[in-house]
Amino acid sequence: MTESSIATPLGRKLQAQAHGLTKAALMYPIFITDVPDAKVPLGGLPNQYRWGVDRLEEFLAPLVAKGLQSVILFGVPERKQKDAVGTLADDPEGPVITAIRKLRTLFPGLYIAADVCLCEYTSHGHCGVLFEDGTIDNPKSTARLADVAVAYAAAGAHCVAPSDMMDGRIRAIRDGLVRANLVGKTALMSYSAKFASSMYGPFREAVGSAPSFGDRRCYQLPANARGLARRAIQRDVKEGADIIMVKPGMPYLDVLGDARELAPDHPRAVYQVSGEYSTIHAAAAAGVGDFRSFVEESMTSMIRAGASLILTYFTPELLQWLDEPRPA
Repeated sequence: MTESSIATPLGRKLQAQAHGLTKAALMYPIFITDVPDAKVPLGGLPNQYRWGVDRLEEFLAPLVAKGLQSVILFGVPERKQKDAVGTLADDPEGPVITAIRKLRTLFPGLYIAADVCLCEYTSHGHCGVLFEDGTIDNPKSTARLADVAVAYAAAGAHCVAPSDMMDGRIRAIRDGLVRANLVGKTALMSYSAKFASSMYGPFREAVGSAPSFGDRRCYQLPANARGLARRAIQRDVKEGADIIMVKPGMPYLDVLGDARELAPDHPRAVYQVSGEYSTIHAAAAAGVGDFRSFVEESMTSMIRAGASLILTYFTPELLQWLDEPRPA
């Protein structure tokens, strides 16, 4: 574990063993657009929005007051033209870098992670740079991702989180942070075991990142590839990841349990993805069961499997519920 991960109060809390759900264990994924005053509802994600930078204080101040401790930012460029190499990903005037700087000013105690990927910013919708035949150019992809991660770290992100699944990107990003003298200031959270899941649909709608051709199965993990997931976790630990992540959450709790075995000294994150969130909403709306019970049981399962940190769109509700415990 490098000192970068314990440079903030939340970073230190994540080193402790999890003994139930706490506010420190919740990281809220939020979508930032380059339309400054935007608040755009996301049809596939009930109660979630794309937010403009000028409305972040309105959005987050009540949650910070309730105990929100961390967010992860996803950029949604709408005003500028995308290109083949994702130039907009590290645009100094783009949504993520602008939001990082704004949030560091507005909420000095808020832990800010930034998702690092190219799919939201490329004209083709894939997570890396492509050869002319449409296949992934891995060396150019990892170099580009490292540049983006360093730009986010330089802007003030406490954590950079590559979600692309390109081979070798953790080492490339770590090397980039070292060269920029940022490794002691910015943690590296890897989406180590990210599966090619059917549960990403609402997210891709939210950020406009669906591939224009093909799919991402050539670089995301097959659903039955538990052994490959174990090797990916071990690889990322060796390459310098400070936090490892499993994504999606509930369908892959066995892999999260493997992560606890393989990386017992690392904080472990799990992403309760958009499809999981929307499914719980739909089930509760259909009268299948109690909404709060569904959500809390999903959280319990992830903590039990070994999560130190849960990325979930249910964070606002959970912040409230943690202050309103149910009678024993």
